[in-house]
Amino acid sequence: MKKLIMVLVVAFAIVAYDGFYIVDEGEQSVITQFGEPKGEPKKEAGLYLKLPYIQRVHYFDKRILKWDGKPNEIPTQDKMYIWVDTTARWKIEDPLLFFQRMNNEKSAEIRLGELINGAVRDFVTKNNLVEIIRSSDWDTTYKLTTESTQQQERAEIKVGRDMMSQIVLDKVSVTAKSFGIDLLDVLIKRINYTTEVRKTVYQRMISERQRIAERKRSEGEAEKARILGDMEKQLKDIESSAFKTAEEIRGEADAKATEIYGAAYSRDPDFYAFLISLESYQSVMGDNTRLVIQADSPLYKYLQRAGIK
Repeated sequence: MKKLIMVLVVAFAIVAYDGFYIVDEGEQSVITQFGEPKGEPKKEAGLYLKLPYIQRVHYFDKRILKWDGKPNEIPTQDKMYIWVDTTARWKIEDPLLFFQRMNNEKSAEIRLGELINGAVRDFVTKNNLVEIIRSSDWDTTYKLTTESTQQQERAEIKVGRDMMSQIVLDKVSVTAKSFGIDLLDVLIKRINYTTEVRKTVYQRMISERQRIAERKRSEGEAEKARILGDMEKQLKDIESSAFKTAEEIRGEADAKATEIYGAAYSRDPDFYAFLISLESYQSVMGDNTRLVIQADSPLYKYLQRAGIK
């Protein structure tokens, strides 16, 4: 009896030590027996039972995982070499299939990297640079520079970087599912020019800016000439109008003065003649002036009456 109890105690200890296992939150597990999977994978957290020492538990992460690749130098269809840096999110959807095909997460990351890099390279080499660096919803009406209609049509985006990510995702997802992996998304973190291409692009940008500056300068000079011409024309119009107005005012004033002089002369001709003579004296005589006139001169008449000889 004691031996039976001892056997039961030892068996219970063995079962308690290696017969139970715990699946934590964010984990899932697969049981293998002599390397072969047994039973259904456990995807929910809890305490589970297995055959001690005979069966082995393989844990896999149930959370969303991140794959972060290294930048790759890839030539575009228009022979522009660029660095493409990609990242992706994935999770283990079928742990049993994942174990059978990938065995562990490290192998899965290597395989995913090969698939994603291959799909990205395939897309880049079949498309021009503009399809990779711009988004498909690029607003062609918004331009930093004024481009011709032909240039706008040539630069029209058919795919774009966001669609590039979707194309790569669709292409890789099919293969990933056969590994028990659900590939959630593929994103382009960074696209950069190689050193040689960067120099060419910068020089092209400088040339474009210089061309635009020259055009703007020419347009500015033409606008300046137009404004100065309009200003000169307006100035001449103003001067002409002012001269005309001044002449009209002067004519009206002379007519008024003549009218006043006529009225004054008609009222007292002698006084008017006297006044005119005084004005004449003022205009012909100045300081230290000697006036030599004949005795029968009309100008001498009033001087003679005043006793000036």
